[in-house]
Amino acid sequence: MRLLEPLDINGMVLPNRVAVPAMVTRLSGSDGFVNQDIIDRYVRYAEGHVGLIVVEAMAVHGNKSGPLLRLSDDEFVPGHAELTKQVHDTSDSKVVPQIIHFLKVARSGWRQTIETLSPEEIDLIIDQFAAAAGRARDAGYDGVELHSAHAYTLSSFVSRRNSRRDDYDGRTLEGRLTLFGRVMSRVRETVGGDFPVGVRFLAEEAIKEGYTLEESKRIALRMAQLGVDYISLSVGGKFEDAIHREGEPLYPYTGYSGDRCMPGNWYPPMPHVHLPAGIKEYVNEKGFDVPVFSVGKISNPDDAEGLLRDGKADIIGMARQLLADPDWVKKVEEDRADTIVKCIYCNVCKQLDEKFKEVHCFLWPKGARQAPPDVTDGDAPAWGDDGARLEAVAEKGQIKLKWTAASGDTVIGYDVYRAEDGGDEVTCVEAVKNSKYSDRVALGGLTYTYYVRAFDASGRTSPPSNSVTVEMPIPDYGTTAQNIKKNPSDRDLTHA
Repeated sequence: MRLLEPLDINGMVLPNRVAVPAMVTRLSGSDGFVNQDIIDRYVRYAEGHVGLIVVEAMAVHGNKSGPLLRLSDDEFVPGHAELTKQVHDTSDSKVVPQIIHFLKVARSGWRQTIETLSPEEIDLIIDQFAAAAGRARDAGYDGVELHSAHAYTLSSFVSRRNSRRDDYDGRTLEGRLTLFGRVMSRVRETVGGDFPVGVRFLAEEAIKEGYTLEESKRIALRMAQLGVDYISLSVGGKFEDAIHREGEPLYPYTGYSGDRCMPGNWYPPMPHVHLPAGIKEYVNEKGFDVPVFSVGKISNPDDAEGLLRDGKADIIGMARQLLADPDWVKKVEEDRADTIVKCIYCNVCKQLDEKFKEVHCFLWPKGARQAPPDVTDGDAPAWGDDGARLEAVAEKGQIKLKWTAASGDTVIGYDVYRAEDGGDEVTCVEAVKNSKYSDRVALGGLTYTYYVRAFDASGRTSPPSNSVTVEMPIPDYGTTAQNIKKNPSDRDLTHA
């Protein structure tokens, strides 16, 4: 299985092809030091055998930003050294920090832009990245990742919205790449040629006048030419379309680009896979073999394996899915994929981040600060003697389901499965914590079949409940809408 094959990245040998990209936790204090809660979050991924753990973005400078890790001074190194030690003591997982520079934002909605930076301030940013990368090596990390994505400084220079008119001229791709080139050069000079340096950047900005795949292929090529050891890709997450909420600083994931960055449950699975596939093909054609991450609602092991097998990616990145179940890799290794706790992409984790609250998963047990342990002994959830007694009714434009709670103290939720018009494709459409659910995207004229399964914190499930089938009625729109057909065979082909 390609997913479970090792991968050598400039001497950093990943035990498998699964990575958890940097995902903010809000578990640190505003002082920026690593604490035990931070360590526990990343050790939990190591317990689950995640191949590469990218620690949440940490600042290379001192700008205030609430609870945020720092690597901006030597005083932070001991805490990071303890984190890397505990991760390495747990499994063969590799761990790297994502280092970031960002500009100032205010609660008024004002934000500093790259056009205000002087040449001296830019030189300082380069020095800060290099120094932080050196500290990462001193702390025992296996490599370092440069954050050149989303709304932050390096990404803003690369953006098509860069309006500088100097050496970093936004009118040319070369001008836009100048800062990243200088940062990469200094970082490599600092850490040496044998220390992996990866980068995360945007495969598509997803904003008006932002760059698309046509330019991101060439951006990736330049990064490969500069000697980056892997390319991790994301989409969107920009300030340009962020929605300002009075009294709060701009949050770069509130607009359309934020939806694209963390596609919710209304997006199809794997909406972005064509982007890393296109970038990988282009870079490989130019003679470079730098590993490329594919990310974005990839949660099914068969889907992930297919991307690797078809040459569309080298590494599969999962942030929200591995937050929901850090034992994803371990369960695949042990042929227990049916017990994976499936991320439902409700984006509660994103909402917590936006409010500067600790980031947890909606599917964890109530009050849990970390993902629960993987438990394989004891009884899995089960239905009582009368079964689930699932019922469904079409009412007020939706189909409402209710059922009897499963037995057992370990039950934390229910997966709701749906099939349409008697088709073979059965999809888990939602996970809920109580014994009711409303399907608000059912369409009149179609028939829906449902069943539910209870699950516990380790992903063990009950048998399927009884199934119910409901025909969703077409609303009565009046005499002008009587030509709505319930079946394709009823179509009027007179004018075809």
